[in-house]
This record gives sequence, C-alpha cells and structure tokens, in this order.
Amino acid sequence: MKIELNGRKAIVTGSTAGIGRAIAEGLARAGAAVVINGRTEERVAATLHALRAAFPGADFTGVVADLSTAEGSAELVARVKDADILVNNVGTAHLNGFFEQKDSEWLDLFQLNVMSGVRAARHYVPGMVKRGWGRVVFISSESGVAIPKEMIDYGMTKTAQLAVSRGLAELVGGTGVTVNAVLPGPTRSEILGNWMKATAGEQGITQEEAEQDFLKTMRPTTLINRFTTTEEVANMVIYVCSEQAAGTSGAALRVDGGVIRSIP
Repeated sequence: MKIELNGRKAIVTGSTAGIGRAIAEGLARAGAAVVINGRTEERVAATLHALRAAFPGADFTGVVADLSTAEGSAELVARVKDADILVNNVGTAHLNGFFEQKDSEWLDLFQLNVMSGVRAARHYVPGMVKRGWGRVVFISSESGVAIPKEMIDYGMTKTAQLAVSRGLAELVGGTGVTVNAVLPGPTRSEILGNWMKATAGEQGITQEEAEQDFLKTMRPTTLINRFTTTEEVANMVIYVCSEQAAGTSGAALRVDGGVIRSIP
C-alpha cells in the first residue's frame, strides 16, 4: 500500500516531540503540507529547523499557540484558516493522588486534553464537509478504556475524547469526512520516556529495565512485552488519514500492544 497525501494540508497539534512529531513526519513523507504546533517559539523553531533539514522537499509551517486556552485556539485558526487533516494530539498526563487533587487541576487537564480538540474540530470540520473530504483523528489512549488509578483525571479525558470522536463521526456521516480515535498504549514518547529515564536513574537500572518493570507491575497484559514506538503509533494515524481508509470512521483503533483484554 502506497499512501499519498499530495495536495492535502494537515494540522498536528502538540507536534514538537513524541507521537505528534512522528505523525508530522509520517504525513510529510506521504506528501502532505504539515502545520506544526507547540507552546513556545523555541520549541516550534527548533522542530521546524530539524524537519526541514530531514525533509527538504516538504512543506512545513509552525504556529506557536497554547491550545489549553480559548485564546490559543483562536490564534491557531487565525493563522491557519482551513485544513484537510486534523490530528488532535496535544495533551499531557501527571501522576497524582485522587483525594489530594484540586478542582483546578481537573479543569486544566480537561481544557488541554479535550477542549483543544473540540475547538479545533468545531472550526475545521465544517470546511471539510463543504469540500467533501476530510480526516479527523483524536489521539486517545488505552487509559481511556482501562482507567489508571494513579491518573484518574487523565483516563477521564481520554474517555471523553472517545465520546467526542464517535459523536462527531455520527454528525458528519456520509459527507466524505471521517473521524476516528487512535489509542496508544505505553509508548516511548517524550512524557513517558522521560518518566522511565528518571525512574531508571533513581533506581540505578537501564531505561529498558525500568520499562520492563513498568509493564510487569502496571500493564501486565501486554502482548508485545515492550513499549511501542512513536513511529508505530504514527503509522496507524497516517493510514486513517489516507484515501485508502475511507471506509473507517467512528472507530477506536488500538496501538496498545494488546494491553486491553477484550475483543471489540
């Protein structure tokens, strides 16, 4: 299968590192013009420099905007009027104690992980419908299905993304626009990778050993017995953004290494 996205414009939120960066690279390889987004000028500029060096024929632009706020979302849509592909990837997670958390922490995470995608879809999807083609992907998580007790707020936001994704797919059914969610499992992304690196340093072990300990204690149902790579997650996203994936919409597609023990 050869995926070609020539002539398509893609926005990938939170794409200066990790899964978002890998998705941006994959879309560029397929020929799409890609909009990179991050919260700081330094991060966006460094990412654009690296991507343009790695893909000299590709079309990259950058937008500095904090999408956890309505003002940041407005900045994105002011800079990029329309898009054919929207990947709602931006998000974060923090280990926490449910009984110690403040309301503000719940609301802040919801604004970033959920409302950023809601606002972006609200702006870009009507144009996709009008043109008769579009792809929207929400980067959820296996934590949206199996809520982690150490990050209940995070699991909640990822479940919410699944609800928004399915509902939006229903809303635009039959228009040529597809909406799907992709559910990564434990992945060597920037956030989890840094956590594992720090854990390894504290315990005097290698990062690979720290990852294996995490899987044994926190995700023992893994079938691949390792963390997935950001590229493996990106591969699924690139596929659902393709012409070939026109028959897939309203789906929750797992790249979780088999962590979730259920058939559907």
